[in-house]
Amino acid sequence: MGIAICSLKWDSARTGRQKITYDSDGYHLVRFPYADTEESYDPWHMHDPSKGSTNPSQFPDARSGLIWPSHDGWGTLSAMIFWEPDSRPTEYRARYVRDPLGGSTGYDSTATTDWVPTKGGQYRTHTWQMFVHPQTPVGLKISARGAGDVKIAAPLMFAEFKLAIQWDVATP
Repeated sequence: MGIAICSLKWDSARTGRQKITYDSDGYHLVRFPYADTEESYDPWHMHDPSKGSTNPSQFPDARSGLIWPSHDGWGTLSAMIFWEPDSRPTEYRARYVRDPLGGSTGYDSTATTDWVPTKGGQYRTHTWQMFVHPQTPVGLKISARGAGDVKIAAPLMFAEFKLAIQWDVATP
């Protein structure tokens, strides 16, 4: 069975803090640098700055948060998110979104999860499986919310986002 993999990493210690900006859906699309890092892996060019527009993307613009699947197939999406300790949020959320910028097939969120803060930093992993298609990018969106569902620009310190596509899915 063939598998195509894209693995992205962002670390505030290497590139500085990521400014948390909330889209109209109340979530922030996590951005990832295009430069190779010790754990980024993209031989299929799914995180290519030339995809999605005639102008090349540059980290940290919104398109730097997209993975463009290289094949039609069964995708396993994985993420790891570390938030710095912050006493303001009462809830954290994460979700995967097909076409998060609305440029191809339309915004379609899935696998939203939420949790209440624990003492100290918030460290989470998140996995979901779904069919993916080359014309529909996927993204990882996050949110930190306070009392009354107020969105908070809590400091994010680390994130990884991965897509593994099995493209020769058998059919009966």
